Order: sequence, then structure tokens, then C-alpha cells
Amino acid sequence: MSVAIGETIPDIELPATGEKSVKLSDYRGKNLVLYFYPKASTPGCTQEGQDFRDAADAFAAADTQILGASRDGIKAQDNFKAKQSFPFDLLSDKDETLCKAFDVIKMKKMYGKESLGVERSTFLIDAEGVLREEWRGVKVKDHVAAVLTAAQRLKAG
Repeated sequence: MSVAIGETIPDIELPATGEKSVKLSDYRGKNLVLYFYPKASTPGCTQEGQDFRDAADAFAAADTQILGASRDGIKAQDNFKAKQSFPFDLLSDKDETLCKAFDVIKMKKMYGKESLGVERSTFLIDAEGVLREEWRGVKVKDHVAAVLTAAQRLKAG
């Protein structure tokens, strides 16, 4: 059962970059963008992360923190964050606990083969931990601008 708009998100704890463990409740009090990407250091995921990185100050001005998540191991996440100078943490969800809670594991087709993978998705969660907006099947171009607009609207009330 995945979390739906208007519901409180589950308080899941996962390993994060910088040798930390992070609980989603740690982000209460500010709005949170939680974005899921298929694989660290691949072109689309790198571009999406760079777009969030480049807009980080604007998100901060909208009282919104950013968290990225994928099924990559923590070493891959640490390397990805360091190489791209991301000012936000990345979560390692190897057992797919967070992915399943947000229902982002989907059947994907690549080179004619089907496999289960992470569907690029973004979720906007308010300061009380309630899911306010979601974007599924995301195309990277212009996506971060749309999320930023929604975060600014949420801050404005």
C-alpha cells in the first residue's frame, strides 16, 4: 500500500550519505522534496541531481529540504554526491523499503528486456509530514522548476 496525497508519510529510516542514518521524521518542520532516481551517476540521474543542486538555494528560501533516493549502495551514493557536489543527502534503499512505500518500483523495458526498476518520481511533503504533491514517470527537463514552483506555493500557503 503506497502513501497517497493527503496522507502522512511513513517514518522510514535508511542509511544516508556522510555515514549517517536518516529518518523521514528528521525533516519535520520544513517541507521536503523526496526524489527517486533509477541509478547513481547515469546521465539522466546526474542531470536531475544537478538541477536540484543548482536550485538548492531557491528551495531553501521556500523552507524546503531535498533528499534523493535510489537502490544504489551507500558507497555509490557517497561517490555520486561528492562528484556532483550535491548539498543534500542521498539515501540508499537497497531493500526497497522506501521505494515500496511510495510505489516507485515499476516494470521497465530496456533493449527489449523487462525488469523491475525505479520509476523516476518526486514527492513534495509538507512540514507536518503529509504528502502534498507527486510527480511520476518524470522527464528530467524542466522538472525541478515545476517542483520548485510547487514548493514556493506550499510555503506561501
